[in-house]
Amino acid sequence: MLGAAFLGIGLWAWAEKACRRTACPCLADVSVPMERHVKVFAHSSVSDLYASQGVLSNISSITDLGGFDPVWLFIVVGGVMFVLGFAGCIGALRENTLLLKFFSVFLGLIFFLELTAGILAFVFKDWIKDQLNFFINNNVKAYRDDIDLQNLIDFAQEYWSCCGAHGPNDWNLNIYFNCTELNPSRERCGVPFSCCIKDPAEDVLNTQCGYDVRLEGELSQQKYINTKGCVGQFEKWLQDNLIVVAGIFVGIALLQIFGICLAQNLVSDIKAVKANW
Repeated sequence: MLGAAFLGIGLWAWAEKACRRTACPCLADVSVPMERHVKVFAHSSVSDLYASQGVLSNISSITDLGGFDPVWLFIVVGGVMFVLGFAGCIGALRENTLLLKFFSVFLGLIFFLELTAGILAFVFKDWIKDQLNFFINNNVKAYRDDIDLQNLIDFAQEYWSCCGAHGPNDWNLNIYFNCTELNPSRERCGVPFSCCIKDPAEDVLNTQCGYDVRLEGELSQQKYINTKGCVGQFEKWLQDNLIVVAGIFVGIALLQIFGICLAQNLVSDIKAVKANW
């Protein structure tokens, strides 16, 4: 059920995005846009910016940046969970050895891939760090291209109290925030609001707190925004929570091994019963 829910959410969000890109009215009147289900931002100034700067409104179509779309994460994870759940559940209920074997092999393959990825990540730590840096910067470029990606970046920067991959100047990679003279954007030389240091006394979220902040010196910036990069902050978070993270991965691995053993044991029992017929 959980896999079907993930898959359904992913497919719904993907279909709605596709309709919006092609000006399709199919979902616009009957569903609420996905961004209304997440944290609401003050987009009025951004909407005005898009209207006055139509050339910049669709980054990916111009620059082919290919930013990460969180919708695909829902679709892939939901699809895998649904297939596994379906095979295991129906296989057990109907005593279908073929489905149970498929469940065991598929789950074993996932476990093997996870184990391989963990070993490679430990051996090639520097390469993983470089890829993480590239991934973040690539998505910084596409920040305004997709609302779900934008929300994901904002969440990461707020949660880890960071800004950009290595610092605020990484936002020069984004065509709305770069400091070039030819940039007509009001957000020029700024950063997203998620980089700002929050004032506990503020009741209303100030989405313009990052405007022009990079025109000031680094010491002045530290008063208003987080100046540490997200790569470094993520590494620090992993080190501080290593036991918890390791425990989660070990727990998932044990559940997978337990599932494989149960499926194989059920297959053996079914074969033993059939042999006595």
